Amino acid sequence: MNARMIARSLRPIARTATPVVRMGSVRAMSGSHAHENESFESFSARYEQFFGQVQDLFELQRGLNNCFAYDLVPSTGVIEAALRAARRVNDYSTAVRIFEGIREKVENKGQYEAYLNELKGVREELGIDTKEELYSS
Repeated sequence: MNARMIARSLRPIARTATPVVRMGSVRAMSGSHAHENESFESFSARYEQFFGQVQDLFELQRGLNNCFAYDLVPSTGVIEAALRAARRVNDYSTAVRIFEGIREKVENKGQYEAYLNELKGVREELGIDTKEELYSS
């Protein structure tokens, strides 16, 4: 058989093998996100609860990535829960990096200082220094 005959014989098979896409299934997948209209209070409560239940480093880092991905600065309650989770899973470096994340999220140094002052008791209780304190000259 030559190539033309093979191509002609396979052409009807190729046409019937074309997948059919239903628009209904596409629309179902493109629905709104569950947390799209979440208030700051419910956001804070959700992440405080999440960090309160964290049992391993992967979970903690995944939660921090998700939490800091939002266009807001997490509340001090959320940060405290995250710090306690970092110490619970025995990862001091993540605890220090939480403060680096806050420093990057806030608009100015005054807001960062306010977070440090608000969380001073927790920092002392858990023995967590900031990067600036660790590398001060």
